[in-house]
Amino acid sequence: MLTSAPRLRIRRPSPTTAEFTVTTLPPQTVTLRAARLLLLLFRITLSLATAFLLHSRWSASQLAAPRSPLPLSRPDSIASADGLWWFLDAAHRTQFGLMCAQLSAMVPLPVLLLAAAAIFYVSSLRIHASESLLVMRGLGVQTSESPKSYFAGTTTRFIPTEKIQDILINEGFKGFGVTYYLVVVVEGEEDVVVVFPELMPKRAIVETVWRRARECLYERRTEEKAPSTTA
Repeated sequence: MLTSAPRLRIRRPSPTTAEFTVTTLPPQTVTLRAARLLLLLFRITLSLATAFLLHSRWSASQLAAPRSPLPLSRPDSIASADGLWWFLDAAHRTQFGLMCAQLSAMVPLPVLLLAAAAIFYVSSLRIHASESLLVMRGLGVQTSESPKSYFAGTTTRFIPTEKIQDILINEGFKGFGVTYYLVVVVEGEEDVVVVFPELMPKRAIVETVWRRARECLYERRTEEKAPSTTA
């Protein structure tokens, strides 16, 4: 329900610009929005609980010391760094905080750190993937690939028009089936640039993008080559 097969979205900001996006994000519905919100809340809760458990492991040694520190005094503003430390100190002194400290002490520290790192990493992963091809007549094309994590940046590459030799559809084998993929032949490079390399959409999507991208990129050349007629 949260993902779908790769589908195509086409946007034309101007007559000379076209953006083709292949994404696994399904059409937005009320049910999908609610499910994404619940998943987001679950990720935030899990991450905060993991961080609290790690902090409990550190604070356990402080509270168990012969001269344990006194509770922090409440600051004037809760929405501050001092307010955050006061809240954590008060939470660790509760029965729930002491139970978390005992639980974290039962797990070896390397195992606890590895498990926490895995939870943080999984919580940061994107559910949906998207890749796009932006065609700008007279300028070139730009490929973009969404990162797998929310903390990573988008991978982009711009190819100027004078470096583009052609835009083609290649075919290859994936398992026992034939896969069709869109490529950009760049002057001076041995390897072609594969468009939508991760999602590898179906042939119908590849052909649609190929046809419309060439129309947008080479429309002026087509008009120049068209024979003129006189009345």
